[in-house]
Amino acid sequence: MDACKWRAEIEDIFVNHRARLCCVAMRILGSADQADDIVQDAYLKISEAQAVFSIRQPIAYASRVVRNLAIDRQRRCLFESALFKEEEQGELVAVPSGSPEAIEIDRQALERVVRALDELPDRTRRAFELYRMGGHTQREVAEQLGVSTTLVNFMIRDALSHCRGCLFAD
Repeated sequence: MDACKWRAEIEDIFVNHRARLCCVAMRILGSADQADDIVQDAYLKISEAQAVFSIRQPIAYASRVVRNLAIDRQRRCLFESALFKEEEQGELVAVPSGSPEAIEIDRQALERVVRALDELPDRTRRAFELYRMGGHTQREVAEQLGVSTTLVNFMIRDALSHCRGCLFAD
């Protein structure tokens, strides 16, 4: 099968069976918006494959790719949720006013985080600020920046890792 025929067949599958593929992702993710993103990611992943190969059941193959991407997204969300749970629980704890030494340590840490944010690419920094400080969802951030939610997720993760690395570098 040549590359043009392969792409046409993939396009046909994703156009004519989009609802079915969205249902596959929706059952795993529980969100129509995320399911739609997964189907789009699956289309890109399959259509950008370098090698053209023969598939006996292309609809089943597309469904499997969608299912696997949805599972990966769900696992990543659960991991992030567990990772940030302790951090979010700490938001409700009253912070006693500290000693001058503690205040200075906190000020220095804040300066490190600000410097770390300044080192990030503009789009990554903006995604992080909108999501973590602006209270926007990843979908809203993606719309504002004109990128996919998957890319926003990676940018937020990269920004957070960079800030943590700079904060705990010593």
